[in-house]
Amino acid sequence: MVVVALLAVFAAGCSQIRELITPSAPGVTGEWAILLKEIRNYESSIGFAGTDNFVVVAQEQHEYPICGHAPRLTLPYSYEDPAIEWLEVETEAECLTRGQGLDTYFRAVEAWGEVGTPITGSMISGKLDRFLYLVIHEDCHDQFELPYGIEEALCDLITHKAMAVFSEKKYGAYAGEHRAIRRYAETQSRLARATVVYYDRLAALYARHTRNEIPSEALLRERAAIFKSAEKPLAWTQGELNNVGIAYHMTYSRHYPFLETVFDALGRDPARTVAFFRQVDKIKPSREAVMKRHRVVDDKSVEFLRAYEAVVVETIRKALLESR
Repeated sequence: MVVVALLAVFAAGCSQIRELITPSAPGVTGEWAILLKEIRNYESSIGFAGTDNFVVVAQEQHEYPICGHAPRLTLPYSYEDPAIEWLEVETEAECLTRGQGLDTYFRAVEAWGEVGTPITGSMISGKLDRFLYLVIHEDCHDQFELPYGIEEALCDLITHKAMAVFSEKKYGAYAGEHRAIRRYAETQSRLARATVVYYDRLAALYARHTRNEIPSEALLRERAAIFKSAEKPLAWTQGELNNVGIAYHMTYSRHYPFLETVFDALGRDPARTVAFFRQVDKIKPSREAVMKRHRVVDDKSVEFLRAYEAVVVETIRKALLESR
């Protein structure tokens, strides 16, 4: 018991030491409009065009609930996979009730991209690092017309790199605000890479089931073990991780490691990265060309999602070689 108590004290002490080294992000202050203008000025410096986002304050919309269901014997490819049914609900309880017997994913997001999203109450009442992330990420979506499986990861990458640069310029390299924002960006990058690892384990397991190598009972038992081992590395609450949740996050993660190598090859320069992907956007094959090339008839199918993303990755590789 003494050893346990000492370990608890030591752990608490380590937590306090880490907090002194890298403090948590402060809340967004009442001067958020000034901060927003400064973020927008920085975005302009790296090549972002102006957007219609965050022009007004939502008077009634505090956040946006999202609810998805999918069969437990199906591992969706991404949040676009038609295996996931996205429902309009107001509460988590309603989402869970309508998803009985299925994998269910519910969360509330502070902003909704590519619709002239307003400033919401949850953004203003949230943390500084999250506010910075939301503004840059949603504005990033208005810069490109890439497949979402590419664009989500790209906008996360650009946002993580840009928010660290912005905060250092605004607050200084040793300021608590900058260290907290940099930690947020680094943590999210690490979680993206970890998500790929655990999703790939699940995909291998589901492939065995598809080949009739294991029965459904074994599939569900083994996937439960994978989810349990993934909870801490992926920072999920115990018991919440399921196929819909990991597929949703995989949309932001699948191509993140590859895109990070592209960012490195471009000198780790956010402005050069934005310019490069604008060019990729211009020269990428059309959706129709991809469908014809791969003989896909449904542009909502998983086959199309995979093919379109693969073609754009190929385009990125070629453009990078030509830029050297």
